[in-house]
Amino acid sequence: MKHFDAIIIGSGQAGVPLAKKLALAGKKTAIIEKKHIGGTCINVGCTPTKAMVASARAVYQAKRANELGIEIHDIKVNLKKIKSRKDGIVESFRSSAQKGLESTKGLKIIFGEARFSAPKELTVLASDGIEEKLTADWIFIDTGAKTTIPDLDGLLEVDYLTSTTILDLEEIPKHLVVVGGNYIGLEFGQMFRRFGSKVTILEKSKRIMGREDEDISNEISEIFKGEEIDILTETQIVRIIKKQKNQLILDVKAGNQNKKIECSHILIATGRTPQTEKLGLEIAGIKTDKKGNVLVNEKLETNVKGVFALGDVKGGPAFTHIAYNDYTIVYRNLIENTNYTISDRPVPYCMFTDPQLGRIGLSENEAKEKGLNYKVAKIPMSQVARGIETNETLGMMKAIVDADTKKILGASILASEGGEIMSVLEMAMEGGITYDRIRYCVFAHPTYSESLNNLFMKIED
Repeated sequence: MKHFDAIIIGSGQAGVPLAKKLALAGKKTAIIEKKHIGGTCINVGCTPTKAMVASARAVYQAKRANELGIEIHDIKVNLKKIKSRKDGIVESFRSSAQKGLESTKGLKIIFGEARFSAPKELTVLASDGIEEKLTADWIFIDTGAKTTIPDLDGLLEVDYLTSTTILDLEEIPKHLVVVGGNYIGLEFGQMFRRFGSKVTILEKSKRIMGREDEDISNEISEIFKGEEIDILTETQIVRIIKKQKNQLILDVKAGNQNKKIECSHILIATGRTPQTEKLGLEIAGIKTDKKGNVLVNEKLETNVKGVFALGDVKGGPAFTHIAYNDYTIVYRNLIENTNYTISDRPVPYCMFTDPQLGRIGLSENEAKEKGLNYKVAKIPMSQVARGIETNETLGMMKAIVDADTKKILGASILASEGGEIMSVLEMAMEGGITYDRIRYCVFAHPTYSESLNNLFMKIED
C-alpha cells in the first residue's frame, strides 16, 4: 500500500493547481484522473463553448455588417472547421496542463478511477487494469459534476444531446429544442441559432433565467425573440417520440395548451449532478446532501477530518473561478497557516450570451427579500455612447446600492463586454468605493466603463 501526504481525486480547476503547489511545498502528492487532465472547464465547458460562441458571434456580426456600411455576401458556416478550431484549443490547454503536472517534482499522475475503501484509503483501478490501494493524510475530492438527465417519457429511446455531446456535432441541426432556459441552455440556443438552426427553448418555470430579476429576464427574452428564437415558458414535456433518424416529435403542455413540436435534435440543459455515485463516500463516512453534493464546512473540509471537497462536487456556485478560489483557500490554510473561509467571498459570474450577462452581489429580488433599504440605478445600452458607436445597443446596466451607506450591493450588466463592466463594479465593492464616488470618477472616453457615470446619476440622493 502506497502512502502519500496528499491525494487529489480529479484534475479540474481546483485539483491541478493544488496538486502542483502541494508538491512544490514538499508534500508527496498524487493526482488521480479517470479521463482527461483539466476537468470540465478545459475539456467540455468554458474553453470549448466560448471558442464556439466566438464563431457564432462572427456569423452574427457578418450578417449585421450592412448596418455599419460594410457589405458581406455569401456567408457560410463550416461547423466542421469550427469544431476543429475548438478541438485544437482544447488540446492545447489540456496538454499544457498535463505537462505542468508531469514536470512538477514530487507529483505523481495516476490515470484511473478512485473509490474510498476507508476514511483515508482509496482503491484505484488504473487505466491499465491494475488495482492498487493508496492512503494519504489529506484527500481532496475534485470530481466535478455532469448533466442531470430528467425522467422524461421516451428520452432514453432517442439520441439526446448534452452540453458535452453537442460539442462534437459536425452538421448543423435543422431544429434544435433546448430543454432548460438557464445559462447553459441559453448559450447553446443562441449559438446554434446563429449557426443556422431553428431553435426552440422550453422552460418549465414562468420565465427563463429564474434566478435573475424579472426585468433582466424579460430583456434577455426580447433579445432572443429578436433573433427568432422561440421561447416557451411554463412548459412540460409529456412524451418524446422518435419517428426516424433526426425526426423527433415532442408532446408538450405549454400552460393550458397541448402542443406537438417536431424537431431534429434535443439538448438537455436542466442542471448538473455531482459526480459522487462511484466514490464510495458512504464507506468513508463522508456526508452528502440529498442531491449527492459533498457537505463541507466554511474551510471546505468534510465531516471526516483531513478530507476536503473542492469545486462543483460540493454544490453551491458551479463556476470555474469558484473552484480555483477553493484551491487557494485550502492551500493557504493548510500550508501557510491562514484562516480563510468561503463565507464572505464574492461570487461573480458571466453568461456568455450576446450581449453578455455579468453578475455580482445581490439582485434586486434578494435585496428586497433581505428587507434592505436600497436604491436601483438602471440605464439602457441604447443610451451608452460606446454602445451606439459600436452598434451594440441591446441590453441594460442595473446596480443595487445601499441607500444609507451608498455602498454598491450588486449589479447586473447585460451588455457587450458585460463581464468586464461587472468586474469594474466588483473591484469597487471589494474596495468599499461608494456609488457617489463612481458617479464623478474620471474614466477614459469613450469606454463602456465610462457609462457608470451616467448609471449612478440615475439615483437621486
